[in-house]
Amino acid sequence: MKTPLLAFNDKGIYCQQADVYLDPWRPVDKAIITHGHADHSRWGHKHYITHHWNVPIIKHRLGDINVTGKDWNETFTINGVKFSLHPAGHIIGSAQIRVEYKGEIWVFTGDYKVEDDGISTPYETVKCHTFITENTFGLPAFNWLPQQEVFTDINNWWATNKAEGKTSILFGYTLGKAQRLLKYLDTDIGKIYTHGAVENMTNVLRPMVDFPPTTRITYETKKEDLLGNIVLAPPSAHGSTWIRRMTPFVTGSASGWMAFRGARRRRAIDKGFVLSDHCDWYSLLDSIKSTGAEKIICTHGYSDIFSRYLRELGYDARTEQTQYEGDEGDLAEANDKDESENAA
Repeated sequence: MKTPLLAFNDKGIYCQQADVYLDPWRPVDKAIITHGHADHSRWGHKHYITHHWNVPIIKHRLGDINVTGKDWNETFTINGVKFSLHPAGHIIGSAQIRVEYKGEIWVFTGDYKVEDDGISTPYETVKCHTFITENTFGLPAFNWLPQQEVFTDINNWWATNKAEGKTSILFGYTLGKAQRLLKYLDTDIGKIYTHGAVENMTNVLRPMVDFPPTTRITYETKKEDLLGNIVLAPPSAHGSTWIRRMTPFVTGSASGWMAFRGARRRRAIDKGFVLSDHCDWYSLLDSIKSTGAEKIICTHGYSDIFSRYLRELGYDARTEQTQYEGDEGDLAEANDKDESENAA
């Protein structure tokens, strides 16, 4: 039986011919990394390969690692297998990994979205025979509005809170979502303050993107300074002593999960904004169709439901288990908490 070009094992997605892993979750000798979120770029590999914009991100999170940066569409060959990185549009530096050997082409998406957010390199369709796709939001209930509509709602919410003399606290995960929010906040309304973990990561990304100015919250920051302004913070800060000293405040959360009724209430959030850095149901389907792939492997998210639907459409679709959790979930918050230990 022919050995598949990419196989799933207890360490990650493995290319036996090249002896290299894609986004492995256990330590390996050589790892090609799609992006900097905690569930895809883990500590302990001997050598990392990733897009060069992702290098400072994973160094910030993982420390002194052995890492090589590549350009978009730059082909590098390992034992006859050709690899290249292509924009995934998920966050800054996020990549799809194209793998080619003897005319057979596989693509691993990592996490991706097709809407151009204005800060990430826009998603690029890559033709292939087998497509390994995430399914974080692989249900028909998920159908995103254009981001400009969401940002208009966010800025209107902030302006209303300011008129009522309250501080606006907006939650978004530290890498990606916080910077996407920051890029489109209306500084005519007021000042933008940041939790230390958000400020630290944003400073890593400032050489790549023109962001509005921000002010880090410290122990010297008075709640009077914050009134009428907005604070960007990771979800892990919600309910902490750090946030309680900002009263009176109103909380908001930007996440794809806000599309679910009850999500805002369960998380004790005053206002929910549906904004995701992943594909919705419809863009997942469109992306798959545009690749021309006949074989689809569904990983994290609603993979069982989504792969079943793909089979009804005539695709050779199946699921594989991974340790990718989706960065709008628990792993992101755990990473935020780690970064928060040294943040005021």
